[in-house]
Amino acid sequence: MPRFSLLVGAGLLALTTHASATSFVVTTDTLGSLTANASESTSDISSSFDDDKIVLAAREDAASFVASDGAIRGARLEAALRHIRQQAPQVQGDDLQLARAILTL
Repeated sequence: MPRFSLLVGAGLLALTTHASATSFVVTTDTLGSLTANASESTSDISSSFDDDKIVLAAREDAASFVASDGAIRGARLEAALRHIRQQAPQVQGDDLQLARAILTL
């Protein structure tokens, strides 16, 4: 009987290890995809708006927005986000990604 318990325990341990590895792979794939999307948004904004007065004026608001994880939304940032989406509708990204991109200008 103890031998059977050891085999069952080893089998459960193997299943748990596989589930953890699968979860890790899914997590890293998801994070990699999000990072790629954020990079793409950043490069699109950097090349298009690096001398745009509306976007440049929003840098301080963008810094507050990013530092507060989206809790602090300034008027200049709101104007810049609207401006970016109107001028470059192909740019994908949420407000936080766009604010981070503004900070890289």
